Amino acid sequence: MLNEDKPADDFSVVLQRLRKIYHSSIKPLEQSYKYNELRQHEITDGEITSKPMVLFLGPWSVGKSTMINYLLGLENTRYQLYTGAEPTTSEFTVLMHGPKLKTIEGIVMAADSARSFSPLEKFGQNFLEKLIGIEVPHKLLERVTFVDTPGIIENRKQQERGYPFNDVCQWFIDRADLIFVVFDPTKLDVGLELEMLFRQLKGRESQIRIILNKADNLATQMLMRVYGALFWSLAPLINVTEPPRVYVSSFWPHDYKPDTHKDLFLKEEISLLEDLNQVIENRLENKIAFIRQHAIRVRIHALLVDRYLQTYKDKMTFFSDGELVFKDIVEDPDKFYIFKTILAKTNVSKFDLPNRDAYKDFFGINPISSFKLLSQQCSYMGGCFLEKIERAITQELPALLGSLGLGKNPGSLNCDKTGCGETPKNRYRKP
Repeated sequence: MLNEDKPADDFSVVLQRLRKIYHSSIKPLEQSYKYNELRQHEITDGEITSKPMVLFLGPWSVGKSTMINYLLGLENTRYQLYTGAEPTTSEFTVLMHGPKLKTIEGIVMAADSARSFSPLEKFGQNFLEKLIGIEVPHKLLERVTFVDTPGIIENRKQQERGYPFNDVCQWFIDRADLIFVVFDPTKLDVGLELEMLFRQLKGRESQIRIILNKADNLATQMLMRVYGALFWSLAPLINVTEPPRVYVSSFWPHDYKPDTHKDLFLKEEISLLEDLNQVIENRLENKIAFIRQHAIRVRIHALLVDRYLQTYKDKMTFFSDGELVFKDIVEDPDKFYIFKTILAKTNVSKFDLPNRDAYKDFFGINPISSFKLLSQQCSYMGGCFLEKIERAITQELPALLGSLGLGKNPGSLNCDKTGCGETPKNRYRKP
């Protein structure tokens, strides 16, 4: 089913409408209150229109690259990823669809905003040398993008890699629709690097799938012990009431070894492929939900900055030292009911509020005087920023989501009139 020879669905109309909502209703408030400097998460047009991303993480030599080769049927072809018993993948490898086999350097991927990888430039040129894209003419890659990552080596520190490995992993984790964390029976120990990785995965538990690979190397009794040991190792790291889904199988093209649980392994493999297919089928729903979640965070940030600014103006007198007044507010926002006021007046969940300390750093870079009150962010023709983002959250995005569920056509849009944003350009491509 994943590889069946049918044309990729054309979602351009829905994605065009989503881009229009983002550019007209969310981005103005995001830029006005410099949300990107708080969360370090800037949404590009390429990210809105990108395919679902499946991320492979885990220790070295557990079979991540072999698993990708197997899922795509690349073994013994010129397209296959290099595999071996030693640490073989030292780059972040992005597998995408293309008309012919082609390798793309990281510096080119970062320069092409249409590919959604342009924000990776912030991690420096050393990292871009460790980023590689491979275009493969495969039907599955028309619908999904795979990302293979360097294996975690516990005795290697971040600085030895020459780039911020954990920050790069976080960037991919934030954008992944499905995260496969792969283990094998010989690498179940959890060290500092793996512990840090699971800390980065907090809040993304619904996207995580644990894979115990190479399971047919073990007899039944030993497999049960290894399965228990894996749960015991991961229990402190995944702090959720329900245990994570663990797939037990051997993801490679060879036949399962005799006298092993072949039927179980095959069922587990089918379950994993169904999970993958579900992510592909729910592509648009996930994208709309992601943009709506982003809009809620932008709205909360704008309300908080507005409240900080309003409190600052109320406390200022002719003889006040503005710097000292605002320092007092930032150091102890609870004394001025900054966060409590937001919770009392708006439909904001206390669980969505950002960390108070984050605003000390935010206002350290951005002076409070550089912002306007929300009540001043209105124009006769364009309306009010806050009203537009609230309408997007409560009406426009849910309506777009509902039209998908009912199988309706959301209707075509004219970007000349609606401001969908400019067509992304590749700085490296000659006109």
